[in-house]
Amino acid sequence: MREISVRPEILDFAPYVPGLTIEQIQRQYGLTTVIKLASNENPLGTSPLVKKAIERNAARAFRYPENHSPMLVKAIAANAGVPEDCVLVGNGSDEIIDMLFRMKGIPGKSNVVCYEHSFAMYRMCAKLCGLEYREVPRGPELELPLDAMAEAADENTAMVIVTSPDNPSGLAAGVEDLSVLAGVLPKDCLLVVDEAYIEFAWPPESYSPVQAFDKFENLVCLRTFSKAYGLAGLRLGYGILPPKLAALLKNARIPFTVNLLAEEAGLAALEDEVFFNETLSVVMRGRELFLTELPKLGCKVWPSQSNFVMFEPPKPAQSVFKALLEKGIIVRPLASFGLGSCIRANVGTDAENRIFLDTLREILNG
Repeated sequence: MREISVRPEILDFAPYVPGLTIEQIQRQYGLTTVIKLASNENPLGTSPLVKKAIERNAARAFRYPENHSPMLVKAIAANAGVPEDCVLVGNGSDEIIDMLFRMKGIPGKSNVVCYEHSFAMYRMCAKLCGLEYREVPRGPELELPLDAMAEAADENTAMVIVTSPDNPSGLAAGVEDLSVLAGVLPKDCLLVVDEAYIEFAWPPESYSPVQAFDKFENLVCLRTFSKAYGLAGLRLGYGILPPKLAALLKNARIPFTVNLLAEEAGLAALEDEVFFNETLSVVMRGRELFLTELPKLGCKVWPSQSNFVMFEPPKPAQSVFKALLEKGIIVRPLASFGLGSCIRANVGTDAENRIFLDTLREILNG
C-alpha cells in the first residue's frame, strides 16, 4: 500500500477525547435511562424559541448563509455591550481559538503560555501550528497562576491563555487580576480569556473584563452558545477582539463556517431571556447543592463559578466513575487533564442532581 506523508507533528498526535454519550452507555450496559453529567451541557435542553427558529428556517437549508453572520454579530455586540467590529462568530469558539493560533503565531518562533490541567485544545493547536507550548504549574490548590504566566511570557509570546471560569476546576480569575496581567504582558502579546462558562459566574461584573473592553488593547475574550444557551450540537461561538485583529482574521478565514440554522438559533437564543434566566437559576441551585452535599460524602470539593463542580472522592476516582456508569450516570473522570484522583460533574435538573448524589452515596458507603 502506498505511504502518504504528512507533517511530522501529525504522526504522534494525541486526539481530543470527548465525554461518553448516552447512547454508548445504553448499549454497553443495557440501560434504558441514563443521566449525563459529563459534558457541561445545558440541563434544560434547548430553548423553545430556538426550536421554533430551526423549524421555521429548515426549508432554507439549501441556501448558503450570509458570510460572517452580520445579523448575529449585531445581536451579540448589543448583548455584550461592545462595538460590532470587535465581534467574530465561529463554528464553536474552538474555531476562533484555531484561527488565533494559525494567524497570530509564527511557526518555529512563537510560543503560547497556558497552565497545566487545562483544555487540551490549546496544546493541540500549538503543536499543529508549530508553536512552543509553555505550560505553567498551578498552585497547591490548583489556583490559576497568573503571576507565573506573566513571568513565562517573553518577546516571542503570541498569546497568554486563561480559561475563566476554568475547566475542569471551576475556579475563576477576577477582573482586577486579569487587568494587571494584560498590562504587564509584552507589547505584541495577546491575553486570551476563554469565557465559555462566564454566564455562570456570580457576580458577573467581578469576573468578565468584557464590561471594560474599551480599556484593553491586547484582550481577546472567547464565548460560546454551547453551555448557557443550550446549542452545543449546533457549534456556535464567538470572539470579542481588538477591531483591527478581528478584521484581519475575518479576511483570512474560510467562508461560511457558521451554518444558516446555527445563526438563526443564536439569534433566537439571545431573545429568549426566560430560558436563559431559568438555566442560570437551575444551575446555581444545583451547584450550591453539590458544594454543600459532596463534602458530607467525604469528597474534597473545589469552589466553582461554572455549571459543574470538581471533586476528589474518598475512593479511587476511576472505580467511582465506573460504578456510576453501571448505574446509568455519566460523569467525567479527569485523568486526561492530569488530575487522575478527581471527577467533574456538571449540574443537571433538580431530579438528576438528587439521583446522582443518592447513587454516589450508595457507592461510597458500599
